[in-house]
Amino acid sequence: MPTNTELETLEAVQNYYGKVLKTNKDLKTSACCSVESLPAAYSPLLSKIHPVVKERFYGCGFPFPQALEGRKVLDLGCGSGRDVYLLSQLVGESGTVIGIDMTDEQLDVANTYLDYHREQFGFEKSNVTFLKGFIENLKATGIENNSIDLVVSNCVTNLSPNKKLVFSEILRVLKPGGELYFSDVFTDKRIPENLKEDPILLGECLGGALYTEDFRRLLAELGIYDFRVISKSKINLLNPEIEEKVGNINFYSITFRVFNIPLEDRCEDYGQVAYYKGTINGIPHHFKLDDHHVLETGKPMLVCGNTADMLSKTHYKDHFQIIGDKSKHFGLFDCGPRSVTPSTSSDDSAAGACC
Repeated sequence: MPTNTELETLEAVQNYYGKVLKTNKDLKTSACCSVESLPAAYSPLLSKIHPVVKERFYGCGFPFPQALEGRKVLDLGCGSGRDVYLLSQLVGESGTVIGIDMTDEQLDVANTYLDYHREQFGFEKSNVTFLKGFIENLKATGIENNSIDLVVSNCVTNLSPNKKLVFSEILRVLKPGGELYFSDVFTDKRIPENLKEDPILLGECLGGALYTEDFRRLLAELGIYDFRVISKSKINLLNPEIEEKVGNINFYSITFRVFNIPLEDRCEDYGQVAYYKGTINGIPHHFKLDDHHVLETGKPMLVCGNTADMLSKTHYKDHFQIIGDKSKHFGLFDCGPRSVTPSTSSDDSAAGACC
C-alpha cells in the first residue's frame, strides 16, 4: 500500500493533469514538451491522430523503437493517448497497445476517439485498450508476468513517488528479451526535499525528476547493470520564477532503452563482431542502438559482450549477425565513461551506462 505522502503526491498529479491543465498550452515550463524535432517518418502517423488528443498530450520525447510490427506494447501514463495511437499504427492490426493512466479526464479523451482512430488507420477492429490504474501497481490492472514485448513511457516516471516500484513492475511484466524504451526528465543534481513537494514543480515534471546517478543505482538494485542512452537534450525552462526556485539544478530530457536480459556490470571484450542486415522496415541503411552505437548495413562493428547480447537475445535478433561467442575473454572492452550524468561540456553529449 502507498504511504500517506505517496498518496498525496499521486493526488496532486491527478489534480494537475485532470483539472489544472486543459491543454498543453497551459504548461508553465517546457519540461513536459519535447525539446527534439519529431522524426520525419512519424509525421504522417501523427497527422491521423485527432487534434483534441494531441492538445491534451504532455511528453518530452519520442519513445518509439524500431521493429514493432505485431508486438504487444504497454504505455505507462498514456494520458490522452497520443503515443498509444501512434504506436497502434506502428504495431499494425496484428499487434496490440495497452495504455494505462490514473487520471479520469485524460482517459475520457483517449476513449472518446477509439472508433475515430480505428477508421483513420483502416483497421477492422481497434488494437488499443485503455485501463485506469497506477504504474506502481500494474498487477491490479491485470497485466500478467512476462506478457509484454515493449514498455514505453513519455515523461511519466518522474511523477511517481515510488520509482523503484515502477521499474520493478516493468521488469515483472516484460517478457525475457523484452524492452523498456522511455523518455523522461532527469537532473544533474539531487533535488531538495522542499522542491520535491512543490505541486507546480511536481506537475511540470521537475520536482520528481531523478538525478541520473540515482537512476543508475536504482536499476542496479533491480539487477539491470547496463542500459543505453538514445538521446539527451537540455531543457530550457523558460519561466523566470521557476528558474529561480530550482537554482543551479539542470534538467535534461533523456531517452533510455533497457533490455530484460542478463548483462554484465562492465563492458567485457570477447572479440565479437556485429553486422546489421538492413532488414528492419524503414531503416535499410543503419540501426541506432544508442547514442554511440550506429551500425551501418553490412559493415562490421567490434562490440562488447553486452552489446552483442542486446542485438542477439532480443526481438532484434533476426536483423543482426554476431560473429564470435564468449568462449575467450580479452579483458575490458575499450569503452567510454560509465556515468550517465549529463555532460556540461559545450557539445552536451551524454555517456551511456556502458560502452
